[in-house]
Amino acid sequence: MNFKIKNALISVSDKEKIISLLKIFKKYKINVISSGGTYKAIKKLGYKCTELSDYTGFKEMLDGRVKTLHPKIHAGILHDRKNKSHRNEMSKQKFPPIDLIVVNFYPFQKVVTTTSNPNHVIENIDIGGPTMVRAAAKNFKNVAIITSKNDYAYLIDELKKYKGKTSLNFREIMSSKAFGLTAYYDAMIANWFNEKLNIEFPERKTIFGRKLKKLRYGENPHQKCSIYVNDYNDKSLGFSQLQGKELSFNNYSDIFSSLELLDTLKGGAGTVIVKHSNPCGVSKNKNPLVSFKNALSCDPVSAFGGVIACNYKLNKKITSEMSKYFIEVIVAKGFDKEALSILKKKKNLRLIDISKYKLKNVYSIKNFNKSFVIQNKDKVILDRKKLKCVTKLKPTKKELAEIEYAFNISKYVKSNAIVLCNNFSTIGIGAGQPSRLDSCKIAIEKAKQFKADKIKDSIAASDAFFPFPDGIKTLIKAGVKVIVQPGGSIRDQEVIKTANKARVKMLFTGIRHFNH
Repeated sequence: MNFKIKNALISVSDKEKIISLLKIFKKYKINVISSGGTYKAIKKLGYKCTELSDYTGFKEMLDGRVKTLHPKIHAGILHDRKNKSHRNEMSKQKFPPIDLIVVNFYPFQKVVTTTSNPNHVIENIDIGGPTMVRAAAKNFKNVAIITSKNDYAYLIDELKKYKGKTSLNFREIMSSKAFGLTAYYDAMIANWFNEKLNIEFPERKTIFGRKLKKLRYGENPHQKCSIYVNDYNDKSLGFSQLQGKELSFNNYSDIFSSLELLDTLKGGAGTVIVKHSNPCGVSKNKNPLVSFKNALSCDPVSAFGGVIACNYKLNKKITSEMSKYFIEVIVAKGFDKEALSILKKKKNLRLIDISKYKLKNVYSIKNFNKSFVIQNKDKVILDRKKLKCVTKLKPTKKELAEIEYAFNISKYVKSNAIVLCNNFSTIGIGAGQPSRLDSCKIAIEKAKQFKADKIKDSIAASDAFFPFPDGIKTLIKAGVKVIVQPGGSIRDQEVIKTANKARVKMLFTGIRHFNH
């Protein structure tokens, strides 16, 4: 059923575009009620408006905390126009109906990101606004609710189409949006309290997210997909795309996988190459060009069509080298003019600037049918106090640094994971195999294919213990001289004996890094 709008209540923190509503309201003789800053803004624009306190006969109190929380407002919104007893009550109280609510909330999100003062944050938790929104959304059969300035044009078209009325379909769509907003708003507030009180796993967990954009499709063309931002600053992901085709589900997956690993490469120019969420080349070097070349040479075949992420600014020299290969996405801490001029010749190549990107994600979430699990991120690499050399031969100081480097990379490789490194560059990676022995074989075969001269005296990292000696025998036979693993197998002594016999150094970390 279409309902004529006679009275509208406007209460907005963001006053942009309200003049477009005021013009259409005047055309269809819709009375406007408002308060505070919104009332002043409407009067300043030269339009008629009834101040809320005059409308209710009750002045706002408690520094504005109580103004719209009044029976005349909520009865005007909530009464059922078809219910005779409701109409009689409204008539007896002389309460007119309110047919349209236009509300946006106190800027809680913005305040959270600009102040550390909890009192200021709490004062910006809106009460009256969400209460009116929920009331109007519940009574959508009679009342229209607008919670976003982006829907003003939709409302205007509706009023023009139905000559000052709104349709049931319109009101129900707006109701759905309204409940989505109040849930989102409350979820952010609950999240803020949990963070403030250091509550990692609350009894009830609500994950908030604002849709950034709809993607062409998901992992596969038959799957629908959109990307959401789960942050108080919900307008962007923290990085900017400078050129290229729209990012896909798989692009985003690889980009975020590369950024997590890249963030751990401190003290040098780090390059990470990712394909299907697995690193296929990682290097750290004083020279950015050497870092890139080393990462690429680990597995140039798998790098084809992958994501390259760099923790340094790209220049002409590096991009001239990069442009020789087919790459889907390049992620870097900036691009100089000459670099951009080279890369922009490849129009489909996506360029991502992470100069201002900050890694904040501290949880990982996985969904299973009607349930989901949340865990904190695996941020530990190894604990030096727990690190134990279990063989007769001990590692050098330089080897210890590279042991930590290799074991860190294993954390980002799908389990079962085996990572071979030489001079702070990967030379072979075995990923995602049900058998750890198979991962060892794959890592060795990759190394033999592309970095055969680097296998001798290399370091091997395993994300979990070796259940049998066969895996380390494969590594030793290929030329590996140092092995780092968590330990903890019932056959640890067999594994240690094998390492000692081959005069190989082995360290137990006591920490496992499964990544499923």
